Amino acid sequence: MIKEVKRNYLEINSLLDLKEGDKPTNDYSLNLIDPINFQLNKFFYKSIGKNHNWIDRLSWSEEKWIKYVSSENVRTYVFKFKNDLVGFFELIFHLEKNETEIAYFGILEEYQNKKLGSYLLSEAIKKSFKNNTNRVWVHTCSLDHKNALNNYVSRGMKIFKTEILNI
Repeated sequence: MIKEVKRNYLEINSLLDLKEGDKPTNDYSLNLIDPINFQLNKFFYKSIGKNHNWIDRLSWSEEKWIKYVSSENVRTYVFKFKNDLVGFFELIFHLEKNETEIAYFGILEEYQNKKLGSYLLSEAIKKSFKNNTNRVWVHTCSLDHKNALNNYVSRGMKIFKTEILNI
């Protein structure tokens, strides 16, 4: 069965354009995965992605995961409530273009719809603007969480490209 999917590409070109989401209680924390741990990336990818048709990395070998998370241009941040995993985001710094891609972003199902996405996205954007970045971009599609596109736009990101895919 072929399904039509709408993909939107969004960008923000200045930290001054960011409309921050509210910070949750101090029981929440956000930390860079250091040292790297490809198993955490893989866990979030599979757990969050199962409901949103994230399939491109399902066939990755351990070696490919390790190579990806080991790249000096990739950073992964983990969001926790006390000691429980809540969500994550992966940033890819494209230094040659002075831009950062929010490659993957998500919250585990049991923590969704608690207004945490606005804070997490705000932090992803702020961390993306490090390293002389002039532009932060992301893409989302109609298969992602129903609030995904609205969250990106509400944080100050603007759609710069839309395409229709048949999958």
